[in-house]
Amino acid sequence: MQARLAAKDIACRRGDRLLFRGVSCALAPGEALHVAGANGIGKSSLIRILAGLLRPFAGDVTRNGGIGLLDERPALDPQASLQAALGFWAALDGTKPMALTEHADALGLYNLFDVPVRYLSTGQTKRAALARLLGQGVPIWLLDEPLNGLDTRGVALVEELVAHHLTNGGIAVIASHQRFTAPAATLTLAEFAA
Repeated sequence: MQARLAAKDIACRRGDRLLFRGVSCALAPGEALHVAGANGIGKSSLIRILAGLLRPFAGDVTRNGGIGLLDERPALDPQASLQAALGFWAALDGTKPMALTEHADALGLYNLFDVPVRYLSTGQTKRAALARLLGQGVPIWLLDEPLNGLDTRGVALVEELVAHHLTNGGIAVIASHQRFTAPAATLTLAEFAA
């Protein structure tokens, strides 16, 4: 079955405040959506709804295919070395050790394998989370502010990874207040503010 991600008339409420309503999208293999808007408008909430981690106030989401989520919480043990932290997830995700090494090397992390995660910079931690995402091998990527903390080279690398994922039939939803140059339709949440 081909990967697919669709949302129909999604609404999100936080407390008594309705953040947005009427958000719809349908993504097939090779397609991406850039969710734009100011901080606090609900980009992260929409990503969590699409991931199935938050129930929409209204509307429906349908997903076919595995989902990988990259957000501000990298879920890497801060006390463990980078290699051990990534190795933990690789074992759960079924990533082969050689693939883990290749992903880490491609992201400029291989020389940091012995460094405890707590000592990594924000950009290094973000790239480590990307290495885990690559290891999951899932068709649907949900990226919440993937460019935060990255330098120009890191931004270009993320954009290249997303473009490669799409070329290989993946789907991506990128929530970011920053410009994202990978090929994607843009949905501006301000247009759906309640």
